[in-house]
Amino acid sequence: MRRFVADKVKNLINRTRTTCSSHTNVLQRITSSQFLSTLHPSDSMGSDYSSTPVTLNNVNPKVLKCEYAVRGEIVNIAQKLQQDLKENPGSHPFDEILYCNIGNPQSLAQQPITFFREVLALCDHPLILDKSETQGLFSADSIERAFQILDQIPGRATGAYSHSQGIKGLRDTIASGIEARDGFPADPNDIFLTDGASPAVHMMMQLLIGSENDGILCPIPQYPLYSASIALHGGTLVPYYLDEETGWGLEVSELLNQLKTAKSKGVNVRALVVINPGNPTGQVLAEANQREIVEFCKKEGLVLLADEVYQENVYVPEKQFHSFKKVARSMGFGEKDISLVSFQSVSKGFYGECGKRGGYMEVTGFSPEIREQIYKVASVNLCSNISGQILASLVMSPPKVGDESYESFAAEKEGILSSLARRAKTLEDAFNSLEGITCNKAEGAMYLFPCINLPGKAIKAAEEAKTAPDAFYAKRLLNATGIVVVPGSGFGQRPGTWHFRCTILPQEEKIPAIVSHLTEFHKQFMDEFRG
Repeated sequence: MRRFVADKVKNLINRTRTTCSSHTNVLQRITSSQFLSTLHPSDSMGSDYSSTPVTLNNVNPKVLKCEYAVRGEIVNIAQKLQQDLKENPGSHPFDEILYCNIGNPQSLAQQPITFFREVLALCDHPLILDKSETQGLFSADSIERAFQILDQIPGRATGAYSHSQGIKGLRDTIASGIEARDGFPADPNDIFLTDGASPAVHMMMQLLIGSENDGILCPIPQYPLYSASIALHGGTLVPYYLDEETGWGLEVSELLNQLKTAKSKGVNVRALVVINPGNPTGQVLAEANQREIVEFCKKEGLVLLADEVYQENVYVPEKQFHSFKKVARSMGFGEKDISLVSFQSVSKGFYGECGKRGGYMEVTGFSPEIREQIYKVASVNLCSNISGQILASLVMSPPKVGDESYESFAAEKEGILSSLARRAKTLEDAFNSLEGITCNKAEGAMYLFPCINLPGKAIKAAEEAKTAPDAFYAKRLLNATGIVVVPGSGFGQRPGTWHFRCTILPQEEKIPAIVSHLTEFHKQFMDEFRG
């Protein structure tokens, strides 16, 4: 039967190839605009959509206010250039687009962790577990872990809905991982498994923001998820500026000043967002600084929203990651003393499983009545995807010493993190060698956020082009080299300063070429606009 089906498929493919080849010349003559007009015939007739029921005049103004620069205009230009390179090789002064705009490791050839993928494969297709060949194809501990996980899933069905907070057994595993990391108890009932950290952030914004009078203290520069979600939910972003001169330090005096200013404007500040390690800035907070932040939130009655998705990404020996929950508990603050939400994701770290959309938030310091409201919001989305839930449990409970997979797992983890550290240092040194650019040390996360002192002529040219100066620079960089970075204006920055965010994720063997292309471009740019 299988051979019959295969023969049928082969014959169909051959017929399709014959048909397609007869039309190749015709298809090659269709331009992209002609192709679009075939999809939307009315466009070619000059329709202006004025009679459609949704226009910019009546669409939700919160959506219009929302921006997300990481996938904004420059990325759209890059995608068009990539398509152009595919259709017309050699049409640009570069051969490929290098996406340094987003923390998406596997899109830049980082390989997934073997143990994680083995367990996922076995869980998604449990019939494999009953086959004799499985013992030779999968490690013993991945098989054992798959059995353990499947026993926790009703009906062994990874394609079914789960509890709205996530599968209880997986939350048990995550809570145990948190306890092992922090040295303080964790309750699985505090864990809400989500499709990455982003939905968790949105849930908390829904809970905290009732009107534009509700404010959220947010770092500048910040990951634009926060400004976007605050805008979508109708709140007010209350900025506090990180100190670039002290390595993107977070000063409590700045928090107090911004809190006082917001209150004077009638804004009721509800929460403080802290990103540690920092995005886009790459700093790692010192434990003493974290204690000051916890004390500030306790004193001012603020919810502490701790974005800790880069907790595995620390590259300097003098710093290490401490969760805010660990810091708060070590200060003697218990469940009823401070409201704290910690976000974690499977997208970052050394695992880089962005497309699997796994993550969780640990919610502590909220009354049972408020917990019911959080659960209700989670229930609206039914549940997060099961593969992401499984991955979140694996991230917090990887192979241990003595397990068959431990040595290969440890080697993969070390290989990725040490390579990221080398790439960060190479790019940091390269930026600091360029005229007018200064770049703080990359202590953690996946990014560098260099400051660029643009010549007056370049700023004037940007104004004439009706774009921000750092966006002007980033577009010129893209068109000359194929390198995609995100303008600092998409993250926020002190007025009068200009930056861009660059990931450290391109393959290590490509970093020297990136440095070379960037250096050549920057020299030509500065020569063109100098004085």
